[in-house]
Amino acid sequence: AARSAKRPARPRKEPQPLVIPRSAAEEQRLRLERLMRNPEKTVPIPEKLNEWAPRPPPEFVRDVMGSSAGAGSGEFHVYRHLRRREYQRQDFMDAMAEKQRLDEEFQKKLEKNKLIAEEQTAKRRRKRQKLKEKKLQAKKSKLEQKKQEKESDQSHKQVSSEDDDDDEDEDSKEEEEKEDDAEEPSFVMGR
Repeated sequence: AARSAKRPARPRKEPQPLVIPRSAAEEQRLRLERLMRNPEKTVPIPEKLNEWAPRPPPEFVRDVMGSSAGAGSGEFHVYRHLRRREYQRQDFMDAMAEKQRLDEEFQKKLEKNKLIAEEQTAKRRRKRQKLKEKKLQAKKSKLEQKKQEKESDQSHKQVSSEDDDDDEDEDSKEEEEKEDDAEEPSFVMGR
């Protein structure tokens, strides 16, 4: 009776055409398209698998055996498996030691490169500071020269203004003559 009851009809999905990817890029594109058909659906992200590690050796070995087993004995196969497992464990330890050594070398190289980069940065910083100080020094000396020139001009003007009081009549005559003479230059060099 339960089987004869009709289930509610589910909406039928249109069958997707079978597309065989010809390259890795096309395969990636197909996967992305399939993911983007339903953006609300969660994407399964696989976790990183733990590295394989061999079983630790037994703490106490009760039945120590050699490789020379008697004829027809099954003990040799037990020995063979133990030996294979021990060799695997030793190879794993050697690989881990090599990996650790390479990691240490890499860290040392990173530290060395970091120190070299810091030295270069410090050297360039000193160079920039030197240039900055030179520019400041040049600017200060330029300002001082301008101040000195102004002071000397002012003192020169004061001295010349005292002389001008006496020679005002002569200067006015000279200025009138200069205004009349159009060919005379408007400035005199070497004065």
